[in-house]
Amino acid sequence: MSKLVNTYDVIVLGAGAAGLFSAITAAKRNKKVLVIEKSNKAGKKILMSGGGKCNFTNHFVDPDNFISKNEHFCKSALSSYSPQDFIDLVDSYGIEHDTKKRNQLFCVNSAKDIVQLLLNECELHNVDLIKNTNASKVHFNKVESSYSVSTINDKSEDKMITKYITSSLIVATGALSIPTLGGSGFGYDLAKQFNLSVTSLRAGLVPFIFTDYMSEICGRLSGVSHGIRISCNGQTFEEDILFTHRGLSGPAVLQISSYWKEGDHIAINLLPSHDANLLITEAKHHSPKLLLRSFLNAFMSKALVAELESLLWSNFSEKPLAEWSKAEITLIADSLNNWLLKPSSTEGYRTAEVTLGGVDVHQISSKTMEVLNQPGLFFIGEVLDVTGHLGGFNFQWAWASGYSAGLNT
Repeated sequence: MSKLVNTYDVIVLGAGAAGLFSAITAAKRNKKVLVIEKSNKAGKKILMSGGGKCNFTNHFVDPDNFISKNEHFCKSALSSYSPQDFIDLVDSYGIEHDTKKRNQLFCVNSAKDIVQLLLNECELHNVDLIKNTNASKVHFNKVESSYSVSTINDKSEDKMITKYITSSLIVATGALSIPTLGGSGFGYDLAKQFNLSVTSLRAGLVPFIFTDYMSEICGRLSGVSHGIRISCNGQTFEEDILFTHRGLSGPAVLQISSYWKEGDHIAINLLPSHDANLLITEAKHHSPKLLLRSFLNAFMSKALVAELESLLWSNFSEKPLAEWSKAEITLIADSLNNWLLKPSSTEGYRTAEVTLGGVDVHQISSKTMEVLNQPGLFFIGEVLDVTGHLGGFNFQWAWASGYSAGLNT
């Protein structure tokens, strides 16, 4: 077993979006930078994002697009590095991109383009990157105001132990989401080592699971999508919902999952552009012989209508609208505009795109990402208690927080 000691101006733990960008920013200031990545590949989460197309930012980023116990914390970093700043970088590499609904930007070809951009920038500015390497221990030398990072490369035959020394340590280790892509709690453990508090953690931007009657309904509708408005705990999103063999997914569900807590109901408006009562009442007058399912087939898939009929008006399935009473119409209309469901749980960190909560940002400088009472120690990206909505916001937080830290090492 061999030992080596190396010294760097900046060491970054984690080669994800935030980590790589902080390294590039610091290296542009002529800092000697090392990035340590535990997996075999840099940017694994980038590669799978946006269905492989990487929703790398959003044209309109606002602090309201983020969840944190300190709602003001993200403002400084987001104003220091804007979406247009990153778009300009993407354009400088000639990477084709599209703007899709809700101002989201995606690569035309592949998320690999963004990873390659970051790796090219690292190479251009002489950033050292080592993979398959675990940071096993971090120690702070108060006298020299420096950090030592001990690592083990499990892929080397002699299990090489290396110690790296630095005056600036950036923690960009991500969070608990999707452990198969490198998610872990190492950053939280490191924060606690330096007496930093970590807020409560839970999965966010994650599908719902049902164990009641909805389980079978969702299974039968697996693959069906529909545009809805979904609400929970005072938050509302209007997006598509997707039925799966386990429950509900799709953009609308992922968004609201970040506000849902166990035991809560969600309210789904299946006809978000219409007052269902008025709509059905008018249909009764114009097409009195029509069946309700035949009428609703114009607004949603036949499969979804069939399930709703079985659930909500099976006794009236063959009853023409002319024979529906005002009270009966009101009852069904209320269900269509306000379908209350109670998920049993979410799919958890296994498929969650983000982890809600993290290192308490009250202990971090919002301008530099440096720990207030621990010089030279920085936390950036998802490890912090800052979580964006779906739509490119989490990537913009990665670029912005990484930029702020890299600029101040």
